[in-house]
Amino acid sequence: MEKISDLLNLSDKTAIVTGGGAGIGFGIALRLAEAGAKVAIATRNEIEGRRASKELVDRGLDAIDILTDVSIEENVRHMVEVTVEKFGSVDILVNNAGIYPEIPLRLMTLNDFQKVIAINLNGVFLCTKYVSEQMIRQGSGGRIINITSIDALHPSSIGLAHYDASKHGVWGFTKNIALELAPHKIWVNAIAPGGIMTPGVQKLQQSMPIPEGVDMQKVMELFLEKIPMRRLGNPDDIAKVALFLASNMSSYMTGSQIVVDGGVLLM
Repeated sequence: MEKISDLLNLSDKTAIVTGGGAGIGFGIALRLAEAGAKVAIATRNEIEGRRASKELVDRGLDAIDILTDVSIEENVRHMVEVTVEKFGSVDILVNNAGIYPEIPLRLMTLNDFQKVIAINLNGVFLCTKYVSEQMIRQGSGGRIINITSIDALHPSSIGLAHYDASKHGVWGFTKNIALELAPHKIWVNAIAPGGIMTPGVQKLQQSMPIPEGVDMQKVMELFLEKIPMRRLGNPDDIAKVALFLASNMSSYMTGSQIVVDGGVLLM
């Protein structure tokens, strides 16, 4: 039986984390790197990517950043090539990159819908396709972790029809690919976060106009009452579950989705 320290040891692994420059993605990159993995942070925000990889390197961890738009096939191929060139392999993929612009259906254009699908769903397909091909060539298995959302199971708010469609798609894709890749010892699982306080969420909140007479503190209190744990999650709440799925702690799991929502879906 493996020791706990060995189960969580990723020192011989290389991970790619898409959308790894901030928020949940950076939290995951940090935890995987702390467990010993070499981490490639893939993001379309060059400044965030450089800042994130520098922070990991400054902590004595092994990381690089790769400018990547996951909706562009050539970018994804390049991401895999650079990672293998730098670190020699790809053993873990975290498909975290995603966008969530709130737009009511009556105002949503086809372009709005397709943009979300391109990044949130097509990006998962492209990254999974090219990384799994590399994993199969390596012949030593691998782990693929898709970040979905509780919206893959139940809608959270109006204005996210395109986002919910993409996340339902990622969950269906996860299950099917888990079947296809199991013979290659590549385990594919998903994490469904609930409300997580990230820089992106904070920016969205700050940009929203506050109607006159509305007490935002009261609004937040009412929102938190819908969460049994009475708090929003933080990126590390998701990162710790990603570490579990990336490690041998989850050795007999594939095609599963772990909900990390503070109990929201119980209500």
